[in-house]
Amino acid sequence: MESAPAMLSSKETAAITSRVASLSVLVALFLIALKAWAYWQSQSVALLASLADSTLDVAASVITFLAVRYAAAPPDSKHRFGHGKAEAFAGIVQAGFVGASCIFVTYEAAKHFMAPHPIANGEGGLAVMVVSIIATGALIYVQTRALKKTGSIATKGDRAHYASDLASNAVAMIGIGAGAFLELTWLDAAAGILIAAWLAFGAAKIAKEAADHLLDRELPEEDRARIKALALEEGGIRAVHEFRSRASGNYIHVQFHAEVNAKLSLLEAHKVIVAAEQRIRAAYPQADILIHPDPGNAAEPHGHEDFEEGRIAATRG
Repeated sequence: MESAPAMLSSKETAAITSRVASLSVLVALFLIALKAWAYWQSQSVALLASLADSTLDVAASVITFLAVRYAAAPPDSKHRFGHGKAEAFAGIVQAGFVGASCIFVTYEAAKHFMAPHPIANGEGGLAVMVVSIIATGALIYVQTRALKKTGSIATKGDRAHYASDLASNAVAMIGIGAGAFLELTWLDAAAGILIAAWLAFGAAKIAKEAADHLLDRELPEEDRARIKALALEEGGIRAVHEFRSRASGNYIHVQFHAEVNAKLSLLEAHKVIVAAEQRIRAAYPQADILIHPDPGNAAEPHGHEDFEEGRIAATRG
């Protein structure tokens, strides 16, 4: 699971993700109108598959728009860890929408295999797909730039939809061209099935990442190692153990035990811990950090035994 870059404030991130989500809705509505006209003219299964994908993109983009706005809301008295998991929930819903479209397109393609029909107005269908590719490519460029700044899992899921659209549009062009100009109508149905399979693969990836987010998967190993290194950087902290981390939308939550000199006063130990928090926050501004100081080698397990680092490490394959 990728962690958010965490270079912006929650308000800045919300503004960027909301603008991008609004743009994706507008693009999807434009493509639906265009593809609906082209399908009405051609009756191409490949074009129907692309139309179904764009229709579901609208629903997914609206969900993304609502999710990123809710996820950006600051923590409150009932949600002390914030609302970031709304983005992961949106990702699960998006994957469900895509899965439904795969079933629908495969069904229509199977019917077309059994009862093939000629494709009319192939030129119009191909022109529509060219326009779709250009519009989709431009949106993906904007989404990619936003993703580098925000790390939004909802935006990432939305971008995955439109990235798959590029491939599906190209396959649809092959199907339309083969059916309209070469009279190979079975290729049109085959193109529809290929698009459905591609979408299913993308939906599975989105669902997995969203599930990791909802199930509090640890941050990537490189981020965990960097956070530990920052904690140890100035030598006040001798060792780090019982390290836990998770992502929630823009925020990341980090907690660990820090071994400090047992001879330090409470005030001195507090200063060491605060300095470590400041170093970590400088690298991860959206981090919520909780550090428990332990006196030298006198540390002993406390807290629920199921969460002890040694016991968890023993379960790794």
